[in-house]
Amino acid sequence: MNKYELALVVNAKIEDDARVATVEKVKEYVTKFGGTITNVDDWGKKRLAYDIQKMREGFYYFVQFDADETVPAQVEKNVRIMENVIRFLCIRQDA
Repeated sequence: MNKYELALVVNAKIEDDARVATVEKVKEYVTKFGGTITNVDDWGKKRLAYDIQKMREGFYYFVQFDADETVPAQVEKNVRIMENVIRFLCIRQDA
């Protein structure tokens, strides 16, 4: 099992319920493919470094999880097509 961190930038123009549902869906993907979520950090609304799809702000979330090496690719494949996720990045953390 490796440790991973998934950084998400979620659309700031959507309702709070939709934003929470988006993060919950990402967490479901992690557990569905065999990962175990260890921590979820909500950094709140932050200004983006540059405009993305005419948006200046986004909500930042960091999901840490333990999983096999195949899980991040499967999670990324599903997160990539989520409408409310502006950007994402999954990295492996050093032990």
